[in-house]
Amino acid sequence: MPRGRPKKDAASPAAEPAAKKSKSNGNGANLGFEAQLFLAADKLRKNLEPSDYKHVALGLIFLKHISIAFEAKRALLLAEDAEAAEDPDEYLAENVFWVPKEARWSSLQANAKQPTIGKLIDDAMAEIEKANPGLKGVLPKDYNRPALDKVMLGELIDLISGVATGEPGDKAKDLLGRVYEYFLGGFAGSEGKRGGEFYTPRSVVGVLVEMLEPYKGRVYDPCCGSGGMFVQSEKFVESHGGRLGDIAIYGQESNYTTWRLAKMNLAVRGIDADIRWNNEGSFHRDELKDLRFDYVLANPPFNISDWGGDRLREDARWTFGAPPAGNANFGWLQHILWHLSPNGTAGVVLANGSMSSGQSGEDVIRRAMVEADVVDCMVALPGQLFYSTQIPACLWFLARNKNPGGKLRDRRGEVLFIDARKLGTLVDRTRKEFSDEDISSIAETYHSWREGKDFVDAPGFCKAATLEDIRNHNHVLTPGRYVGAADVEDDDVPFAERFDALRSVLDAQFSEADDLAKTIRASLAKVGVDE
Repeated sequence: MPRGRPKKDAASPAAEPAAKKSKSNGNGANLGFEAQLFLAADKLRKNLEPSDYKHVALGLIFLKHISIAFEAKRALLLAEDAEAAEDPDEYLAENVFWVPKEARWSSLQANAKQPTIGKLIDDAMAEIEKANPGLKGVLPKDYNRPALDKVMLGELIDLISGVATGEPGDKAKDLLGRVYEYFLGGFAGSEGKRGGEFYTPRSVVGVLVEMLEPYKGRVYDPCCGSGGMFVQSEKFVESHGGRLGDIAIYGQESNYTTWRLAKMNLAVRGIDADIRWNNEGSFHRDELKDLRFDYVLANPPFNISDWGGDRLREDARWTFGAPPAGNANFGWLQHILWHLSPNGTAGVVLANGSMSSGQSGEDVIRRAMVEADVVDCMVALPGQLFYSTQIPACLWFLARNKNPGGKLRDRRGEVLFIDARKLGTLVDRTRKEFSDEDISSIAETYHSWREGKDFVDAPGFCKAATLEDIRNHNHVLTPGRYVGAADVEDDDVPFAERFDALRSVLDAQFSEADDLAKTIRASLAKVGVDE
C-alpha cells in the first residue's frame, strides 16, 4: 500500500471492524500486568482521594526506580573500584541519582511493617533531594501525616517491591518506568476532569510525535503537564535508531504539583530536561522567551477565559492579532509560533471551536495565519479521547517554512485536512483511544503529502486544499468541509432493479410481521387474555 494512502477497502480507515484493529495503545505499555497492579494499588487507597493517593503511589514507584538504577550502577563500580562506588559524582556523571544508604528501597522494604514507616519514607525523600540538587523541591514528603494509613503504606511498599524483582538492572528500570507511565494515565482516568489537566492521553501524544518526527533538535512544551510529550519524543528517537540526548528538551508548567510530576516522570526515564516552573505561566512570565525550538508539542487548556489577556494587548508575540481577553486559544497558537525556529514545526491540541469561531476577532487572526501560510495541516479528532472533556478536539500543525528543502517538498499555498473522527476504539464506557493502525494511518497520510510520495486525496478522510479553497470557505479550517463524503463503490446495478429488490424484501418482512402478530393473538386467546 503506498505510503499515506488509506486502505482501498475503506475510504476512511475507520471502516475496518474494531475486532481487526491492533491492541489499543492504552495509558502505558501493553505488558499485561500494569492494569492488575494499578487495580491492586487502587484498592489499598480505600477512602483516600485519587488526587492525593496519586502522589503517594508515584513517589514510591519513583523511589524504587532510582534505587534500582543506583544499585545496578554500584554493582558495576564495585567490580572495578570499591572507592569509586562511594563517589556520588560517578553516578551523577551518567544521570544516575545518588541514593544514600538509609534511603535505599531495601531499607524501606525491611521496615515496611513498622509504625514509623511514614517518617522513614519522608526522611528518605529528603536525603535524596539533599544529595541530588536537580530534585530539590520535587519529591513528595508527607508520608508521615496522621491521615495516611501506615498499614496501607506498608502494603503498597510490598506490592511495588514485587515489580521487576530478579530482573537485571536495565530491564528492571524499564519495567518500572513503564509502570510509572501507566499509573499516571490510570490516575488521570480516576480523577476525571482534573486528571486531564496533567495528562494528555498516550495515543493522542502518539499522533503528534509520529507526525512531527522529532529526530534531533530542541523540543518545547509551554504547558507540559506531567511530561508525556517529552517521554514519547525520546521513545520515538530511540525506536528509530537515535540516542537519548539527540533531542534537547525544554518546558514550562504553572502548576507546581504537576511540575513535580513532570520532573519525576522524566527522571524515571533518565531524561535530562530544562523544565521551568512559575505560577504566572508562559503568557505572563515566559521563562524561555529568547529560545527558539525545532519542534513544539502542546496540549494547552481549552478555551481558557481567565488568562489575563487584557494585560498583554501590545505583546510582540501577537503577530497575527491580539487574542481576545476571553479565550486564550489563539494566544497559545501565536506563543508557539513565536518560539518556532526558522524551519520549526508544531503540533497543538485545541478545542474544535478554534477552527471556525468568529467571535471577538478570532476569525481575523485565523485568516491572517492562513494567508501567512503557517498552517500546515488540520486534523479533526473523535470525541471521548480526553479525560478532561467529552468535547471533540482538533490538532493544528504549524510550520514556519513550508519549503525547507531536504526530503520535504514545497508545500506553500497548500494545507492538508484530515478527518479522523471515525477512528478510535472505545476502551471503556466513556473513553476512546487510537490504535497503532489509526496513528499510522494519520501520520503516514501527512508524511506522504509532505514528502510528495504517492499522496492521493481520499474522500471522507483527507484532502490537500489550496489557499483559494480555504478562502472560499471563509478561512474556516474544519476538515469536514474539505474532505467531503466517502466514495461508495458503484456495483453497476440499475436503480430501478435495486429498488424492486429492496421493495420485495420489505414486502416479505411485512408479511412475516403479520403472521407473527396472528400467532401472538392466538396464544393470548388461549390463556384468556384477548386484545
